[in-house]
Amino acid sequence: MLEQQSEVAANGPVVIVGGGFTGLSAAYELALAGQRVIVLEKEDTVGGLASGFKVGEFTLERFYHHWFTNDEHVMTLVEELGVADKVVYRPTRTGMYYANTIFRLSKPMDLLKFSALKFTDRIRLGLLAVRARLIKDWRAIEHLTAREWLLRMAGPEVFRVVWEPLLAGKFGPYAEKVGAVWFWKKIALRGGSRDGEGREVLAYYQGGFPALAEAITDKIVALGGEVRTGCKVASLQVEDGQVRAVVTGAGETIPAGTVLLTQPLPLIADLLEPHTPPAYTAELRAIDYLANICLVLELDRSLSDTYWLNVNDANFPFVGVIEHTNFEPPESYGNRHIVYLSKYLPEEDALYRMDDRAVLDFSLPYLMKMFPEFRPEWVKAHHVWRARFSQPIVVPGYSRMIPAEATPLGNVSIASMAQIYPEDRGTNYAIREGRAVGKRLAAVGAEVSAEV
Repeated sequence: MLEQQSEVAANGPVVIVGGGFTGLSAAYELALAGQRVIVLEKEDTVGGLASGFKVGEFTLERFYHHWFTNDEHVMTLVEELGVADKVVYRPTRTGMYYANTIFRLSKPMDLLKFSALKFTDRIRLGLLAVRARLIKDWRAIEHLTAREWLLRMAGPEVFRVVWEPLLAGKFGPYAEKVGAVWFWKKIALRGGSRDGEGREVLAYYQGGFPALAEAITDKIVALGGEVRTGCKVASLQVEDGQVRAVVTGAGETIPAGTVLLTQPLPLIADLLEPHTPPAYTAELRAIDYLANICLVLELDRSLSDTYWLNVNDANFPFVGVIEHTNFEPPESYGNRHIVYLSKYLPEEDALYRMDDRAVLDFSLPYLMKMFPEFRPEWVKAHHVWRARFSQPIVVPGYSRMIPAEATPLGNVSIASMAQIYPEDRGTNYAIREGRAVGKRLAAVGAEVSAEV
């Protein structure tokens, strides 16, 4: 393998397709190792799903983001970049909308007051996080669906009131297929991000996650690497089972010694399909994805005092109402109050295909029902963002579906959010995976340089 790669690697840099946190983190490691690296990002900004847009003179994420206090990989990176002082930690208020009522669920005592469940079921719900953290080997539950596991762990009533609506709201037609491992890891991670009073504590990067993506980019460039935005890769030039160059949508040919693809698997399959066996690209396409639509509202006042409101109402079109400025203060956005309404859904869903104004008009009556004092006049601006490949569907036995990092092309590797497991996608794990593959490619590059 090394002999096959030597000539190719000697003739071109490492080309990374995708400027999300995985691609940037890989490029950072390669640049640290002195390797030639070029990142190609089709959008005009870096950051991927954590990229941003302007609210006046301020930058805001297109899709809501935060970190948990136990997200060690991102914390290590910000320390290395010398920007740890930009990370703030704050307790948050969470809640649940159920039966036309908003219940606060921020602390253990709130759970004891959760009247939607009888007292014994409130205890079962509280113990679920404890029991989840006692599971050390995810393989023991990988054969189960989330439904099967949650029924065993918390009982039918807790499942009916709390988890079944959230599964349906999050995964829609895939709700019955979601694996237990996905849900277990979500519960275990959130349970580990609390302070001494039992409150959930979350972290945020001041200036927004796009600012961190820019900080990584600046470091890559300072180390001699390149990051090109607005540069979509259209095809690969392949010879003797190796990629010799990538071709952009503008027709530019960029020589490549090694290629790392970090896009969603279906997009990777589109690039590799002309050059790899059909069975391989079929494997890449076997993992399904949900899209996401996110309506971002700029209000002149607050909706409530809750940061994260789970919606356990099948009649409400969004699975969550996230009032970002109950976490990062409105002063960060010119005193606008920022609210995200998020929905995971198939690409064919009517809501996903509405124009931006129609999405707002469709959503306003639901907000008025949930928050009776709310009036449409509070909305000073709105933004709608869509992501076609937002959530890979993690099913029982998912570990056997994950494609390997290596591909049939000798100098092409892949690292996408669908390969993050048993954890779910997120910037912390994108950074972990990106740095890991970057180190491996740097090590191969060092061996090749020694051989050439």
